[in-house]
Amino acid sequence: MFSKSLMTLILAASGLTLGGCTPDKARTEAPVRRPPAGDYQQALAPSTPPANLKVICYNAADLSTIRARMLQMELSVAALQCQTAGGGRAFEGIYSNFLNKFRAELTTNTRALQQVAARKRLNVDVLVTEFSNRTAQFAPVDREFCARNLRALEWSLDPKVTSLSQAPPPYDLGPAMNIHACPAP
Repeated sequence: MFSKSLMTLILAASGLTLGGCTPDKARTEAPVRRPPAGDYQQALAPSTPPANLKVICYNAADLSTIRARMLQMELSVAALQCQTAGGGRAFEGIYSNFLNKFRAELTTNTRALQQVAARKRLNVDVLVTEFSNRTAQFAPVDREFCARNLRALEWSLDPKVTSLSQAPPPYDLGPAMNIHACPAP
């Protein structure tokens, strides 16, 4: 069929062609820093609230509790995913500062989240695992994943931010997880 020299030529040409391809940089590489601001949240596709919204909705206090834990879990995933050029964890120190700044509020949030879970019949472990898993799915597809999370960390550490409720999670996973605000009366 094909002579050995023709097959070798085709193989060599293929190798040269592939050798010229340079894969994109890892999307989890640490980004360039910008000034802290609360403008980092990714707009997700709008979802249609379910017909039984009044039965399953969450009041403002419950949403604040859930979003604070969502923020913590999303930043935790980023601390594990985003890397320095050398392959180390880029956000380890800044995430530690976040935990230290909000230690008391995170402790209170744990108790409040357990109360919300009891009222709404949620499993807290399943909820926070779902936050983490859904966030991890953004790392390979959102080119701004690390930059977005760095901005969230920097904003939350800014002196203007005194409560977790002032720092939105980088991704609002609530609607996708059927967590909706109650309609205004």
